Amino acid sequence: MGFFDGLKRQLRSVIEWENPQPNALFERWTDNGDEIKNASTLIVGPGQGCIFVYQGKVQAVYQEPGSVNLKTDNIPFWTTISKFMQAFESEHKVGLYFFKTTVMLDQKWGTNSLIKYLDPRYQFPVGLRAFGNYSYRIETAAAFFTNVVGGQSLFTSEALRAVIVARLNQPLADFLATSHFSYVDIDANREEIADGVREKLAAIFADLGFTITDFRIEGTDFDEDTLRRINRIADMTAEAQAAQAVGLDYAKIQQLEALREAARNEGGGAGMGMGLGAGISFGQNIAQAFGNNAAAPASPSPAAVDPSEKLAQLKKLFEAELISAEEYAAKKKAILDAF
Repeated sequence: MGFFDGLKRQLRSVIEWENPQPNALFERWTDNGDEIKNASTLIVGPGQGCIFVYQGKVQAVYQEPGSVNLKTDNIPFWTTISKFMQAFESEHKVGLYFFKTTVMLDQKWGTNSLIKYLDPRYQFPVGLRAFGNYSYRIETAAAFFTNVVGGQSLFTSEALRAVIVARLNQPLADFLATSHFSYVDIDANREEIADGVREKLAAIFADLGFTITDFRIEGTDFDEDTLRRINRIADMTAEAQAAQAVGLDYAKIQQLEALREAARNEGGGAGMGMGLGAGISFGQNIAQAFGNNAAAPASPSPAAVDPSEKLAQLKKLFEAELISAEEYAAKKKAILDAF
C-alpha cells in the first residue's frame, strides 16, 4: 500500500489552488505533501500568485495568471525506487505557497486603545476612539512572506488585521497632534485625517510587503473625561449666547444666577439670613438692570425709559430662565403700577 501511495505522489503533474478559503491570504499547497516531481505544471489562477520555496530558499514568485513548468531534483519513479527504504520520502523538499493578489476590500478596523492629544484651541487633553474600514493589496510577495507570514501553513486576513490595528494608534495620534484640529473639527475633517494617516502608514507597511489602497474613518467617540469637558464648554457657550440675546454680559448673568440661588437657600437660620440678604441684593441688581434704582442719590433725571422696553427686557430674562415666574410677575406688576 505504501509503495503505491508513494508512486501516486510521483505521478502528480498538475498543481493549483482550488477553492481557497475566503479569508485566506497565504496558504501552503499540501495535496501531495512536500514532494513535487520534476516537470510538474503549476497553474496560477486569476487574482492568485505563488511562491516557490526549494531547499529552504525562495526560488521564484509567480504573479501572472497562467501555467509554469517546475524543475526539481525529484525525478519521476527514480525517487520512489531509491527511497523505498526511507518510506518513499525525498530530501528534496519544496514549498508552494499560494497567495491572493486581488485588492482585499472593506476590512474593518478600530483603535485598540485611546488616542490622546492636546486640543489646540481649548488646551485640554482629548481621549479619542475611532473606527472605519480599509482596503489593501499584497505588493511585494517575497517580503510579505518573509516578514509577516513566516512560513505559516495558513495566514488569514484576520491575522493581518491584528498587524495593522497594532500600528494604527501612533500615526493617528501624530497626525492629530500636528494638524491643529480641535475636537469640534474632527468629524468635519475625517477625510483629510484619513488621508494623512494612510500616508503615514504607507511607509510602515511598504517594508512589510503590502500597501493600503484605501483608508476611511467612519466614526469617532470621546472618553468620559473629554465628554465632560466638551459638555461644560457647550453649556457655558449657550449661557453666553443667552446673555447676549437679552443685552447683558456673561459676568452679569453669572452674578444674577448666584444671587438667585442664594436667595432660595432655606437651610437653617444662617441660611435664611443669607437668603434674605441675597434676596435684597438680587432685587437691587434686577432693578439696576432695568434702570430703576430708587436708592440712588438725587441727580439729574435721565431720559425716561419706555415701559414697553422694560417689559420686553423683563420677558427676555424670564424666557432665558434667569428669573422665576413669581419674580417676573412681581416686577411686571411694579412696572405697570409705576406707569
